Amino acid sequence: PRAMPAPRLIDLTLPLIPGQRGVAMEPKFTVARDGWNAATWQLYSHTGTHMDAQFHFGAGPETIDTKPLEKCLGPATVVNLVPLAPRTLLTVAHLGAVAQTFTPGESLLLRSDWHTYASDPATYRDGLPRISEELAQWCVARRVKILGVEPPSVADVNHLPEVTRIHHILLGGGVTIVEGLAHLDQLTQPRVLFAALPLKLAAGDGCPVRAFAVEGVDASALTG
Repeated sequence: PRAMPAPRLIDLTLPLIPGQRGVAMEPKFTVARDGWNAATWQLYSHTGTHMDAQFHFGAGPETIDTKPLEKCLGPATVVNLVPLAPRTLLTVAHLGAVAQTFTPGESLLLRSDWHTYASDPATYRDGLPRISEELAQWCVARRVKILGVEPPSVADVNHLPEVTRIHHILLGGGVTIVEGLAHLDQLTQPRVLFAALPLKLAAGDGCPVRAFAVEGVDASALTG
């Protein structure tokens, strides 16, 4: 029989660098002084590549530690939205054929290449493409497990009514939100196994995650 290609793993996570927004680090022990290296980190719960819990916007009782593991991974469809102008309001039409072929209960990753603006806060935060109310409702109706986006938010962070409304629709409708993804341009297949794994923070409203995709595996058993 013909050998199957080996699975390919793609890291979709932004690095957390001391000094960037929401990240601080202080060395606590050093090899030279204490015999080992260890540090104290301070992390904003929604910095870098991160996951939102319902508690983040009061959209339900779920906190990051109560989120079931099966809600953190599974098969995902990748939609290429490139090129995308700043502040584009994303609608169901942007999904193209995926709007008709999407399998309910799976995850959706929206490639915008927005991670390339991560070092330009004015564009990265203030010019981000946003999820429309129509698309948010579509995600709820299709039981999207995880909605993964590259901008730091699914909605305008400078407009509280909008960011609240979109988060309430998605989180209240059972959609797990992962924001701040990177390197979706490195994916070569339209369907992957996607995982975003947060720390188990008690009563957490959100948490940075290690997000990754695996190509070349059958993820159908992980629908959750």
